[in-house]
Amino acid sequence: MPTDMKRIFSPSVWSGKKFSRKVFEEMKTLASEIEKTRMKTINFMEVCGTHTMAIAASGIRSMLPKNIRMLSGPGCPVCVTSQGDIDRILEISRIKDVVMTTFGDMMKVKGSGGESLYDIRKERGRVEVVYSPLDALKISEKEKGKNVVFAGVGFETTAPLIAQTVIIARERKVENFYVAPLFKLVPPALKLVLSDKTNKISGFILPGHVSVILGSNAYSFLQKDFKVPSVIAGFEPMDIVRAINLLLYQIKEERAEVEVEYTRAVRPNGNKTALRAMNEVFKPASAYWRAVGEIPNSGLAFTERFGRFDAFRKFGVKRKSVSEPKGCICGKIIMGKALPGECKLFGKRCTPSDAVGPCMVSSEGACAAWFKYGAGNIP
Repeated sequence: MPTDMKRIFSPSVWSGKKFSRKVFEEMKTLASEIEKTRMKTINFMEVCGTHTMAIAASGIRSMLPKNIRMLSGPGCPVCVTSQGDIDRILEISRIKDVVMTTFGDMMKVKGSGGESLYDIRKERGRVEVVYSPLDALKISEKEKGKNVVFAGVGFETTAPLIAQTVIIARERKVENFYVAPLFKLVPPALKLVLSDKTNKISGFILPGHVSVILGSNAYSFLQKDFKVPSVIAGFEPMDIVRAINLLLYQIKEERAEVEVEYTRAVRPNGNKTALRAMNEVFKPASAYWRAVGEIPNSGLAFTERFGRFDAFRKFGVKRKSVSEPKGCICGKIIMGKALPGECKLFGKRCTPSDAVGPCMVSSEGACAAWFKYGAGNIP
């Protein structure tokens, strides 16, 4: 058995579940039938960064029929955060009485001046890595003389938890806790990808975590407006393989539906409790996406009732237009226009230990996945 076959069928990869070769044989048959009748290349985009890592780690690409091409989409929250917004986070973290709190993925993302939160912590600033916004709230309650800011970078998965933390802070009358709202919303990003006619997307593997919050009905526009097959998938390798087969069946049968493979977690209307908290604290707002620009209603801003928690408003830090790092093509990668190996900096000037762009920094970034697991399993 070839090395890739041994890896993909190993119990450690498949969480001890029995795996059948018939699934891949079915996939090859479907892909071959589609190639003969409809299209030579089938471009599937996995939107979620966790899917990107799972696909790379399990070697799924090496098992795909040659005419199936997997593209990584705008599903890594750190990767899609604009350079100008990264600079705003860094600017706040340099303020003397501020404790900047953040998830670990943000620590090594460089600003336009080449400095990161890690550098600021090492040299002069107070920067804390936390595992939950509630940890940041605890710090603010302990350190009354400091202004504690949480870097609110994330999608619909993260926003409800941060919203609930803000609600708790308000109830407890914590006056020194703030959030830098840099949230992004998945549906507007998908609309942007599809509105670009140069993107030949044959189908989407939709994010499981985000869909647990939003529900499958949130993607009805993919069927109604764009006629693109879509499947919400879980994160086990078998989930992803099933999703690919479901997409192939839709293409073969000339359907364009939003199917749910991840039925154990996703419901049509999502998590109403999480959505209620998110909608109470935040409202849709324009947001800037890396190398893409401003997308209307693709982010979240504080509602007036909770406006005093806005760190940018508190410290008067405005967004400035900043150029992308020279030679970095993260913007193209997150929109499915390029693969990591096409970047001239990949593995040379840009590595996980000294990254130029965020796609190499984040644990969910496409470049990080390529670097960690090798590009040999990608056609």
